[in-house]
Amino acid sequence: MGMILGKICVETPKYELIQSTADYEIRKYPEAVIAQVTYDPTQFKGNKDGGFMLLANYIGALGNPQNSKPEKIAMTAPVITKSSEQIAMTAPVVTKSGDGENNTVTMQFILPAKYTKAEEAPKPLDERVLIKEEGERKYGVVKFSGTANDKVVKEKVENLRKCLERDGYKIIGDFELARYNPPWTLPPFKTNEVIIPEDVNGGEAWC
Repeated sequence: MGMILGKICVETPKYELIQSTADYEIRKYPEAVIAQVTYDPTQFKGNKDGGFMLLANYIGALGNPQNSKPEKIAMTAPVITKSSEQIAMTAPVVTKSGDGENNTVTMQFILPAKYTKAEEAPKPLDERVLIKEEGERKYGVVKFSGTANDKVVKEKVENLRKCLERDGYKIIGDFELARYNPPWTLPPFKTNEVIIPEDVNGGEAWC
C-alpha cells in the first residue's frame, strides 16, 4: 500500500543542498557508480522505458541476477532516463538531448552507495548493460508529482532553464528525468524531478 501512495522505500542518493528558491533547487551530488543501457525504443515496440527490464535483470529485481557473481543488487531510486530526441526550447537529460537522427534513450540505475568504483560492481552478463562511474555533479532541480509525460516534462524543462539562466547559472548539458516510484503508484503521489547539469565549479547565482 505504501508504494501505491508514493512511499519511497529504497535507497536514494545523498546530496548537498546548495540553494533553494521558490522555482528550483541547486544540489551537489558526490561520485556514484551507475548501471546504464542505451537503446532505440523501436527495439521494444516503441516503449521508451523498454530498457528497464535489462537493468532490472542485471540487479536481480525480477529473478536471478544477470551478473557474473551472481549477486542481487538492491534497487534504488530514482530511475534516470535520457533521450536523444530534441525538445525545442525558447531560450538542454536524463532524457539526454543530442543531434543524432535516431531517437535513442539512455536509462540509468544508480547503484547502492557501497559500490564506490565500477570494478566493485558485478559484471553484467548482457553486454548492453554498461557499468560506469560518474564524478561529482551539480544540478538545477525542479520536483513535481503526477505522470511525467512528454508535454509536462517539456514545460518543466523550459521553465527550469529560464529560471537558471535568469539567475546566472552556467548550464553545461541537457536535461535528465528522474522518477522515484514504480508504475503502479497513483499519479498524485508520484515523485518526479527534471534536473539540468550546472558547472560544478561555478559560483552562486547573482540574484
